[in-house]
Amino acid sequence: MYDLIGDIHGHADALVQLLQLLGYQSHEGIYRHPERKVIFLGDFIDRGPQIQKVLKIVQQMVAAGTAYAVMGNHELNAIAYHTEDRNAPGEFLRRHSPSNNHQHRQTVEQLTPDELKFYLEWFRTLPMWLELEGLRAVHACWDDRAIARVRQDHPNDQPLLPSFLQSACRPGNELFDAVETLLKGKEAPLPGMAFFRDKEGHVRRNVRVRWYLSPERHTIRSYAMTDEIESDHQLDEASIAAAVPYPSDAPPVFCGHYWLAPIRPEILAPNVACLDFSVAKGGFLCAYRWQGEHRLANEHFVWTNQPGNDDAIPNV
Repeated sequence: MYDLIGDIHGHADALVQLLQLLGYQSHEGIYRHPERKVIFLGDFIDRGPQIQKVLKIVQQMVAAGTAYAVMGNHELNAIAYHTEDRNAPGEFLRRHSPSNNHQHRQTVEQLTPDELKFYLEWFRTLPMWLELEGLRAVHACWDDRAIARVRQDHPNDQPLLPSFLQSACRPGNELFDAVETLLKGKEAPLPGMAFFRDKEGHVRRNVRVRWYLSPERHTIRSYAMTDEIESDHQLDEASIAAAVPYPSDAPPVFCGHYWLAPIRPEILAPNVACLDFSVAKGGFLCAYRWQGEHRLANEHFVWTNQPGNDDAIPNV
């Protein structure tokens, strides 16, 4: 059986606390459980103060066979940030813009050059999704069409090749859109000149949507993955056409990515759970203790207690 853990973003103390709550113990520096394995849902780096320690824990668990891990958008961003664009000498697949530099700064500052090189190569080996017996895991959105498109260019059990990255990081093609869907989720445009600011203060004119639901009878506000949207306008036709609601009879799927408000965790749908509760913004690190069930249960969430966040008490 598996324990699925959401976005860590360099918060190693919270990770150790959560692993201990789940019954994992460190043996020769590697966390193990006698009967269970962890599935990490990506976004190990950036923002937090203990990035090197997080990477060491996660990578060693994966190497020892006590955990699986999928790629997050921050891992792909890091690979692209450090990969030169062969079509634009002197440039990189992820631009070194002020905002991108700021997002990645903690990782670059906390890792030595050799450590950075080692972990970038490890990131290339991470699958973009996992489908194990009875469950699925992806960083942001499970979408069969996006998975099929990625499979055309990249076997999910092989390291990312430069040719794949070159296409996957270039907007305006099907492969880029497929990777964006899996690692960042689906979005819908806000009407007119409407916008909101995300948790990092960036202006957003598109909003991440509840990809696991049918958009019918939803407004932008009720279909958004955030409570920061006030618009009750109808969704645009393109967003409705692009929707592929996650089937109720499909295996349970677990994701991270969405910076949910740090309140008591609840499932998103009977077979969908998000495990990102904003640990990098004063929230808590969260896991789901899967027992083989198809219909997920709120009592299977386990989460850490963060200083100053009295509501986020561990549930064990």
